[in-house]
Amino acid sequence: MTSSPSPTPATTPGEAASRRRVLLAAPRGYCAGVDRAVIAVEKAIEQYGAPVYVRHEIVHNKYVVKTLEKKGAIFVEETEEVPEGNIVIFSAHGVAPVVHDEAKRGKLATIDATCPLVTKVHKEAVRYANEDYDILLIGHEGHEEVIGTSGEAPEHITLVDGPKDVENVEVRDPDKVVWLSQTTLSVDETMETVDALKGRYPNLLSPPSDDICYATQNRQIAVKQMGAEADLVIVVGSKNSSNSVRLVEVALGAGARDAHLVDYAEEIDEAWLEGVGTVGVTSGASVPDILVHGVLDWLAARGYEDVETLTAAEESIHFSLPKELRRDLRAEAKAATED
Repeated sequence: MTSSPSPTPATTPGEAASRRRVLLAAPRGYCAGVDRAVIAVEKAIEQYGAPVYVRHEIVHNKYVVKTLEKKGAIFVEETEEVPEGNIVIFSAHGVAPVVHDEAKRGKLATIDATCPLVTKVHKEAVRYANEDYDILLIGHEGHEEVIGTSGEAPEHITLVDGPKDVENVEVRDPDKVVWLSQTTLSVDETMETVDALKGRYPNLLSPPSDDICYATQNRQIAVKQMGAEADLVIVVGSKNSSNSVRLVEVALGAGARDAHLVDYAEEIDEAWLEGVGTVGVTSGASVPDILVHGVLDWLAARGYEDVETLTAAEESIHFSLPKELRRDLRAEAKAATED
């Protein structure tokens, strides 16, 4: 009679923590749209001198905003706060047409740093409004990107803030309705919302191409893979960054035991490491890699020196800088004040 093998004992938290490693997501951090917007501010300061005004945060990241302020950028909430004859840059999240009108009335020279992928959604909104569709914009109420897109066709656009909001939707003609989305959402939640909308409107039209940006999707795919293996996931990003917040949600949904969003390594609580063997690290699309390296150094100092890169996709997209940077905007702004 052969004896059955003894069951493998469960791994204790202490044993798990003794095998310490870091899974580092790739891609992570800056996307092409963020890179373009940040460089646009730096180039404007370099070419035209400080100050250069920026309407709202150029991207949603504390470190980036503070760094640009030190170089000569002044961030304002409204266009009217910019003294006439100056330069104002519109953030990567995009603005409504009314904001361009405000800048013109304020005799300002403008640089539009809107991400081209957001501009694509704006153009889709205009197109479908011109064709008299009801447009269901999936996104988060109050987000700057949603405000900008809605402003392209306010009389045609209804905001749908997740699956729970679908039952509140009313349209004029259920056979002439299309959905668009904020570019930084969770892919899974967006499709859940779309499925719910199609349950009400079977003839709901989809946009010609996916509105959620490639970078958002790639970072979520990497975190899904990471979440299946990680005990703890640390997402570097600011709390007002939609795509960064979504990464925390995606990590938890993928099986991570714990996940947190931090701006800087100093915000990590050592208690989070209790019983943790594998730490996943990633960052939102508006986060410079210097902040990620700060987190890796912090973890290495606590025994997590083994870093393994988890690659979900390769990114090679680049966007050209705003065309306005090729003009003498200081002279244009001065001329506007003399008209």
